[in-house]
Amino acid sequence: MANETIARALTDILNLNRTSVKGYQEAAEEVKNADTKAKLSQFSQQRAGFVSDLEGYAKQYGIDAHDTNTVESLATDAAAAVHRGWINIKSAITGQSDSAVLEAAETGEASALKAYETVLSSNDVPAGAKTVFQQQHDAILQAKNWLAMNKAK
Repeated sequence: MANETIARALTDILNLNRTSVKGYQEAAEEVKNADTKAKLSQFSQQRAGFVSDLEGYAKQYGIDAHDTNTVESLATDAAAAVHRGWINIKSAITGQSDSAVLEAAETGEASALKAYETVLSSNDVPAGAKTVFQQQHDAILQAKNWLAMNKAK
């Protein structure tokens, strides 16, 4: 059971982060402010690092997280794809307002936090994996807080 749980958790969180990499790249392309663009690119690179870290962890458990999709991960990926689409729609409606893009990204981070909190609340996830998930959760929370503070500027 624990192996199945960690496989599902890793796959779901990996897919979420892969989508976040793309979402932040798209958001960085949409904003006009150079500092904001740089920060969003930094968040994209951070998520790519999360993917790399989690793929390494998946290998330790003998999990092929590249091609595996769970029902939950498909739903997560679909929700994230909708979120990316929302960034595009919202920026088109608002004339590519930086604050609108940041608001949409903040919404995406709120969804990511919920996914991490679900994994962190599981008793079947090994302590070592929980540590990695907790560190990434904390970084996502910091990103969400940055987005919240900067969308009003």
